[in-house]
Amino acid sequence: MPTAKKRTRTYDPAKIRTAVHAQFGHVRQAVATLTPEQLALPTRLGEWTVRDLAAHLTMTVAAVSRALEREEPATADLALLDYASATAPFAEAIATGTRQLAAAQPDLDALFARTEQELAERLDAAGASRVLDIRAGGITLTDFLVTRALELVVHTDDLNAAVPGLDVPLDRQALAACTRLLADTLAAKAPGGATEVRIPPYAVVQCVEGPRHTRGTPPNVVETDPLTWIRLATGRLEWKDAVADAKVGASGERADLSGLLPLLT
Repeated sequence: MPTAKKRTRTYDPAKIRTAVHAQFGHVRQAVATLTPEQLALPTRLGEWTVRDLAAHLTMTVAAVSRALEREEPATADLALLDYASATAPFAEAIATGTRQLAAAQPDLDALFARTEQELAERLDAAGASRVLDIRAGGITLTDFLVTRALELVVHTDDLNAAVPGLDVPLDRQALAACTRLLADTLAAKAPGGATEVRIPPYAVVQCVEGPRHTRGTPPNVVETDPLTWIRLATGRLEWKDAVADAKVGASGERADLSGLLPLLT
């Protein structure tokens, strides 16, 4: 059931373009420093190696260029908050494509350079209102770039977790977009006003059915930092572990979000 009409947040087209370019640039610089041994390391993404993950990050960005090459659809029938559920059926195809790309492209730096150049060229010629044809439907260019920021931030964190000592920075705008999109996705999945979820400094949303809070201190409050929230929302971290380690503050009888997470994997 479509959810996006219930809650809509707009994103600045120029800022989100800059964020995607910046985060992809951070990843490219980091991958260029990795040794063959590091590229062969396992990740927390099933059977994927670091090389597979790096290849997937180029696919994430190249998807924008490929979509801009296609004929523009008449309407954008895929709303941003429906993106995660609408694209879930394609997960296996994406995984297969990732492994094939990693095997076929031994020179990762060349792959990153080509992907980065194509993106810059395609975006320079595209307007913010352009509609893209992707597997799940028609989506505006700006909304699709928000999903690219989400993918880049989530998988940058996966990359940092896989390679000891690696600390690829997260672009502030990309991190903000990722945090907000996942927070809004939660609010759309569990509409209501009984629980306030705070992820400073980027997002505050109300969700969960029950008595609506109007003023004063909300009776049910969840608060955490952006990276912890992203890991919870994408299944990288279990709710009970985050609470036990004091990475999440949860107060009130409706503050347990374990039954609603993850939002996407």
